[in-house]
Amino acid sequence: MGTRQLERESRPLRVRVGRGAAAVTALPGAGAAPATSSASAIAPAPSTPSTPAAPAEPADEPPTAVEQREPSDPVERPSAGSEPAPSPAPAPRAPSVPPGLTPVPAVPAKPTWAPTVPAPAPAVPGVPAVPGVPAVPAVPAPVPFEPLFRQAPALNWVGPDDRWTMAWGVRTVPEPPPALEPAGAPGPADEPPSAEDLVLARACLAAVAPDADRAMAHFHALLFLRHPELRAMFPAAMDEQRTRLFRALRLCAARAGDLEALRGYLGPLGRRHRKYGAMTRHYASVADCLVAALARYGGSGWDERTEAAWRRLLGLVSRLMAEGAEEEARSAPPWWQAEVVEHRQATRDVAVLTLRPDQAYPFRAGQWAAVETPWWPRVWRPYSFASAPRPDGLLTLHVKAVQAGWVSNALVHRARPGDVLRLGGAEGAMTVDHAAREDLLLLGGGTGIGPIAALVEEVAERGAAGRRVEVFYGARRAGELYRLEELRELAARHSWLTVRPVVSESAGAPAGALPGDLPDAVARYAPWHGFAAYLSGPEAMVRSGAAVLRRCGVPEGSVRHDLAAREDGGRS
Repeated sequence: MGTRQLERESRPLRVRVGRGAAAVTALPGAGAAPATSSASAIAPAPSTPSTPAAPAEPADEPPTAVEQREPSDPVERPSAGSEPAPSPAPAPRAPSVPPGLTPVPAVPAKPTWAPTVPAPAPAVPGVPAVPGVPAVPAVPAPVPFEPLFRQAPALNWVGPDDRWTMAWGVRTVPEPPPALEPAGAPGPADEPPSAEDLVLARACLAAVAPDADRAMAHFHALLFLRHPELRAMFPAAMDEQRTRLFRALRLCAARAGDLEALRGYLGPLGRRHRKYGAMTRHYASVADCLVAALARYGGSGWDERTEAAWRRLLGLVSRLMAEGAEEEARSAPPWWQAEVVEHRQATRDVAVLTLRPDQAYPFRAGQWAAVETPWWPRVWRPYSFASAPRPDGLLTLHVKAVQAGWVSNALVHRARPGDVLRLGGAEGAMTVDHAAREDLLLLGGGTGIGPIAALVEEVAERGAAGRRVEVFYGARRAGELYRLEELRELAARHSWLTVRPVVSESAGAPAGALPGDLPDAVARYAPWHGFAAYLSGPEAMVRSGAAVLRRCGVPEGSVRHDLAAREDGGRS
């Protein structure tokens, strides 16, 4: 064996060990190393003096447990006749580490959510601190509940440098962009649409309908390409937005002949768009991109007359939406911040949330509000208030986690006290006219019992004044009647109130429960002449219940629910 080969054999072997690599059990000139787990690696002590091992890499670098050199790496050798470099003094070691072995902290897994940074934890008394070994933290004391409103104003803010804009990589400017309305002499958009214009607009929509989804996707692509600053106002998933936009265009074309009906539809729509950050100057850009998309998918019937008709119609739509938004802006903010102060799991899939708004929130029993969570920015869903206005200003929501429901599952399974939500303004006409003094028939299915109970509370506060209130509370199983005892306690205190539970599955049904579906149970007590009916719950129950009530003597105008308005405001 040659001199160079003997010299190479005598060099200490330096091994690079990473996460997931097999443990080294034996090395030339060293004894067997103890087995190690994949979470940490222990390097054997060299049998001959050598250069010190490099320090461990930071945890956020590519996983390397111990920084050592491979045998092929150059190593500085002492010259002939020189003294070998002295080995560094060994550092104090923890009692659990065998002598001659260097402990290395484990590399933590990559977090799936931005963690909070805790305060440094004190070491356990009696256990000395060891360099390179994390101190064992003491058991933390319970953290008192602390409001988060001081951090809430920028939670979901729409504007320069908001977190949703930055997530999309959109460059913002500190100054607001210039007005987007076309300048110059009045054009077709400033004139009201004629009857001929509406015929052309409806014919265009009929031609676009087979490719409606592609046409609306093309519109959004044009809008975000020409005005990237507007992308932050929209959610990540745009499929629902495309469907609702085309439905809104068809409604506008159908109702444009009746100005008051169109104003009644577009005024609330403009008010809802305030919470997205929409401004009057944005409507002209939206109209230009819509015209371009309709021109592409309008077929052979698209011409200059059709384009002028659409510009006049969209000009009217923009004015009415802007009027509704500006009227509400005089008295209300675009949204309210609301902190979760209580989260109670009523059933496996139903949660009762108590919220504290950051300022006075005006509403009536029977109304609803759109809710946005910090986990799904720009995704709003409507939820009815489950209590009448309270002296302390707190709000109550009943939420059921539905299949594939982003917002509902977040509110039921993820929200906790201290989380901050965002609320739109109160909407809905399912309110009681206390001056009418008519008897009330209230049907609540599932979490729909929330607004029904709120109406009962409001009647109890203002006084029944001789009116009767009949409540039918329906659920599939007895365990889902989570608010029955509360309503029965109210009925025991007020002679004008009657509460009848209805269950589809008779197993374990409470005393006095009616079997079957809710609409069928209500029909058994017909007729209902002289009653005003209020329905809340699943869409199928509300629609079938409204049909049954009309057959049981309740006039069409006295059957009230909010299905249409809630569909415009979003779905759970």
